[in-house]
Amino acid sequence: MHSKLHLPPNPTLKDIQDYIVAMEEERGFTKQTILQPSLLLVEEVGELLKCIRKSHAGMRIDANKQYNFDAAGEIADILIVLTTIANRLGVDMEQAFRDKEAKNKERTWS
Repeated sequence: MHSKLHLPPNPTLKDIQDYIVAMEEERGFTKQTILQPSLLLVEEVGELLKCIRKSHAGMRIDANKQYNFDAAGEIADILIVLTTIANRLGVDMEQAFRDKEAKNKERTWS
């Protein structure tokens, strides 16, 4: 199957959210409840942490297992799934970011 989806160069968060809506329609994911992408988000974060553990934490890993995780790919997966959740909840990610950052700017960080 060849996808007809197109993400513009230098996309805004709105562009990404719209793209994810179209991607879910094209791939048949629109019937998933909020629970499915929520569980998947935890799994994807775990895969990113496995990458970090393997390459940066100096922790021992099972030498008999194949870990083919790519940090950039895992971060992209997290963005996709997080955007899916935001869309399911009707959250405008850009506005949510702006609102939260406005509150964070008022906080005292030590």
